[in-house]
Amino acid sequence: MSVSEETRQERERIVREHMEAENALEMDRALETFVHPRYEIMSTGQVYDGAEEVDRYYRESRATFPDQRNELISLRHADDAVIVEFWLLGTHKGPLGRLEPTGREFKCRMTAFFIFEGSGLVCELVYFDSATIMRQLTSPS
Repeated sequence: MSVSEETRQERERIVREHMEAENALEMDRALETFVHPRYEIMSTGQVYDGAEEVDRYYRESRATFPDQRNELISLRHADDAVIVEFWLLGTHKGPLGRLEPTGREFKCRMTAFFIFEGSGLVCELVYFDSATIMRQLTSPS
């Protein structure tokens, strides 16, 4: 099933707004881009479903990496998704599990599938290699 050009443009607008809101640390605005907030972090198996859980995810991840930001590499459309490849960057300023803050920076290439029902964003599936980040946070420069 193919979607209209108008729907594709609206989906892309939503994804770009979502990513810009995250970079600006406007987490309420990022949350508002969803019709149903849901994140699935594939490398860890964590699922955050609903506004309260996604808000908690935002607060926890920004406590660990307060300057977390993304840099778009590419954006593609699928029938039910917008697929984004991006760099995620940040500085380790808060605890990450049992790892105390190292003050080190990381840069990791990632892919996110922004899943849509019609023009409504219902989930972000995030894929990355967590070992890439951990190696950068724990290895001497």
